[in-house]
Amino acid sequence: LGLAQAVWADNVPDFKETLQVAEQGNAQAQYNLGVMYEQGQGVRQDDAQAVQWYRKAAEQGYAQAQHNLGGMYDSGRGVHQDYTQAVQWYRKAAEQGYAGAQNNLGKMYANGQGVRQDYAQAVQWFYKAAEQGDAYAQYNLGVMYDNGRGVRQDDAQAVQWYRKAAEQGHADAQFNLGLMYDQGRGARQDDAQAVQWYRRAAEQGDAKAQVNLGAMYAKGRGVRQDYTQAVQWYRRAAEQGDAQAQSNLGWMYLNGQGVRQDVAQAAQWFRKAAEQGVANAQNNLGVAYYKGHGVRQDLALAQEWFGKACDNGYQDGCDNYRRLKLGY
Repeated sequence: LGLAQAVWADNVPDFKETLQVAEQGNAQAQYNLGVMYEQGQGVRQDDAQAVQWYRKAAEQGYAQAQHNLGGMYDSGRGVHQDYTQAVQWYRKAAEQGYAGAQNNLGKMYANGQGVRQDYAQAVQWFYKAAEQGDAYAQYNLGVMYDNGRGVRQDDAQAVQWYRKAAEQGHADAQFNLGLMYDQGRGARQDDAQAVQWYRRAAEQGDAKAQVNLGAMYAKGRGVRQDYTQAVQWYRRAAEQGDAQAQSNLGWMYLNGQGVRQDVAQAAQWFRKAAEQGVANAQNNLGVAYYKGHGVRQDLALAQEWFGKACDNGYQDGCDNYRRLKLGY
């Protein structure tokens, strides 16, 4: 679930001028000073000072400061992490109608942090913020409909809220909306729409979307089949540590699809994925050791990786383990 971030009340003025006005008790200046300290703009970054100035403004009822002070307690920045205090300050701002705080209060209810877990309450607060156009809350409300938490499960409602957030540029919502089109849930199955939304998220660096966009290119779904493009997107995700992308990239190197065939590179990427527990990569790494493709042949290591794949429920791994153990 998405957490809304601190925002500025206004363009931040000169630090010395802001400090002077803040010391006179002006709540907006106190809030602005808190943001300056939190973000290190015009002054050396200092979370403890940020908390101090947020508190001064928050105690005067300044909603944005209440929200940001809640965020400091939530993340344990400048204060000891305290979810109960975070909830207290989020609630004060939320009850004033501040959308970011409403979203974050919903998150606390959804996760059971500082309050007893209550999905219905979470939905209530997400809805208040989502109706104000808050993209984080729109995404979170989509997740609740998607999973049937606090509301009756409803794919069409999930799509509606994901779309609202996605159109505001929310990468997770863009990925989820792509997935709904990909799977035909809540909307008519549409590969071209899936590609469109995966691409928007992928271009923002979302690894899941990069993997799925790569797969669409590899299979020619919603786009003309293009192994070079598939490799490009798999690589972007793989370099972020995405295990499925690493496995897929290994497969492309093994088969020379979109890249020159390179069994050593294939083994390298299979290993990265295998070490993260991807079962088919574990089996493929076992095959590499069995055949000596890209690595020195080692039947003991082959058997070890086949066994790990089998333990993860991959039947080919079980079959290969049995054959190797029986010596054929």
